[in-house]
Amino acid sequence: MKKTVSFFLFLVLLCNSALLLAQTEPESIVPETDKFQDYFYESLKQKGIENYDKAITALEYCLKLKPNDAAVYSEMGKNYFGLKNYEQSYSSYEKATQIDPKNKWFWVGMYEVSYQTKNYNQAILTVNKLIEFDQVYKEDLVELYMNTQQFDKALVLINELNDKVGKSNRRDAYKTQILAQGKFQNAEINNLMVQIKLNPKDESNYVALIKLYSENNEAQKVAEITKKLETEIPSSDWAQVGLFKYYLDKNEAPKAINAMNVVLGSAQIDSKIKHRVLNEFLIFVNKNPQYSPDLEKAIAYFDKDTEVNVGKEIGKYFHNKKQWDKAILYYEQALKNNSGADVETNLLLLQSYVETKQFEIVSKKATSLVEIYPSQPQFYYFSGLAYNQLKQFKKATEMLEIGMDYVVDDVQLEINFNLQLGEAFNGLGDFKKKEQYFAKANQLLKTKK
Repeated sequence: MKKTVSFFLFLVLLCNSALLLAQTEPESIVPETDKFQDYFYESLKQKGIENYDKAITALEYCLKLKPNDAAVYSEMGKNYFGLKNYEQSYSSYEKATQIDPKNKWFWVGMYEVSYQTKNYNQAILTVNKLIEFDQVYKEDLVELYMNTQQFDKALVLINELNDKVGKSNRRDAYKTQILAQGKFQNAEINNLMVQIKLNPKDESNYVALIKLYSENNEAQKVAEITKKLETEIPSSDWAQVGLFKYYLDKNEAPKAINAMNVVLGSAQIDSKIKHRVLNEFLIFVNKNPQYSPDLEKAIAYFDKDTEVNVGKEIGKYFHNKKQWDKAILYYEQALKNNSGADVETNLLLLQSYVETKQFEIVSKKATSLVEIYPSQPQFYYFSGLAYNQLKQFKKATEMLEIGMDYVVDDVQLEINFNLQLGEAFNGLGDFKKKEQYFAKANQLLKTKK
């Protein structure tokens, strides 16, 4: 009996000793997998509250337990990225891809670091790998080619994507940028010719080619493409762009005018092309004035054009040719469309009135403009000049003396003011002031030379 009790006590003590040992050295019996998970979850927790340093420390413990765990290296990359330690971030992601090259997101991490640091050449290498996972990354590759000025590669890829997935505004903008350089236009022309052959009913390729040829002033080629477009798509407004030029060159005015009206009235055709068509017709009308009424009708298409005051520009055209009556006609039309609120057009119109010796009109218009623009000296000058010509010398001196105060850093205008004041005081019989102003004008003229 005593032996049995003694043996039982021995077992109890032995168990208690084991318990005590377990309490003093807990790690000795915790599986490594559990410790790894604890450290890994700790890293996620610290990353979530942006304690990137602590997260990295936890991940370093993970690597001691599992030195070749790709997920740990990926998390290292994320935390180093959060610390803006981009070199270590890239290195960590790169290690992850070496361990597990089939994980797309490890490559995404490398790409993000490269893009963030503007290492676009490095990014290109990574994106080419990502394209193996998802073709959508070709869009990124286009941008990277643009950033590294690899325009030839960008153009090829843009055309490929346009063909496969359709056009986009961003790629169109890139393409415009590339083609503006000129040296890539031949490649684009060849591409468009291929696309037209493959897709003869796709109007956009004809349009792009017409624009290219138009910008290069290749009228014959514009005509050729236009005829192809008209054959394949008879209803196309763009076909009329080329036909207009073709008919104009053949001196078939009625047909050219009909084509022009279609172009100018089309919502599909951009304003740049419309302005070019109108300018060509303007040159034609200058040689063939019998079509002036058609030019006036054409201008009406631009009444709501916020970019260019067409009437004003046509007025300038005739102004430079000293065709004053025509210049006046279009300046007046331009002011009517713009509610008269344009200083430059008003000044050009006044000058044209002076050239045609319409001084009564000049005096009234310039004087009214002085009230609207009281600090613009040119309007005082035209008013004074007109009053001198009308022999209303007192009114002339009043306008000219007030206007002179507003002349700043314009020697020629100051000379003109002094000459007109000399004329006005001569008319009033004040020869002393006449000589005074003429002398001032001569002095300014010498300094100008």
